[in-house]
Amino acid sequence: MSRNPVVVALSGSMRDGSYTRTALKHVLAAAEEHGAETELLDVREYDLPVFDPDEDEPEAATELKRKIREADTVIWGSPVYHGSYSSAFRNVHDYCGWDEYEDTTVGLLATAGGGSFGSTLDHMRVTARGVHAWVLPHQVGIRNARGKIEGDEIIDEDIADRVRTLGEQAVKYAFIDPAVTAQEAEGEEPAEADADD
Repeated sequence: MSRNPVVVALSGSMRDGSYTRTALKHVLAAAEEHGAETELLDVREYDLPVFDPDEDEPEAATELKRKIREADTVIWGSPVYHGSYSSAFRNVHDYCGWDEYEDTTVGLLATAGGGSFGSTLDHMRVTARGVHAWVLPHQVGIRNARGKIEGDEIIDEDIADRVRTLGEQAVKYAFIDPAVTAQEAEGEEPAEADADD
């Protein structure tokens, strides 16, 4: 591909001073350093009623869906609420479907006030596969986020490295063909099957 990839991040947090939003900004900064055009999609900036398939789609949803559909990679971010993602994140996702995500690269990030984020990332991954997205194997979970993020900075270097890696991979795999093997994506010849296999 000759054009720069478009990477957007969807922040599913309504809280001022959100750790999720801060971490996603760092993901986008890393993606930008690697040549991407980036944008943060903040749920607070869209007036989205609870999704109702019997109602006309609001203009805000149409605009948000367009930005997601036109992105090459979408990074999902949510705080951990009751062992899963936030209702704000879920509501945006309810407006979307295959048209927005089929074969799109998706990255995952979750921030926890306590020590557990695994089920949130699992739920996000399953939800992404439900709309036929291609989900990056690398994901970021931040436990005890208040001790890892201060203001606009990630003060834990291990977390900062993982966040940067997510931004780098958002660019590296933006144009991946999900039908291509990992070896082919790296420019290697696929291994031949052993006759005894």
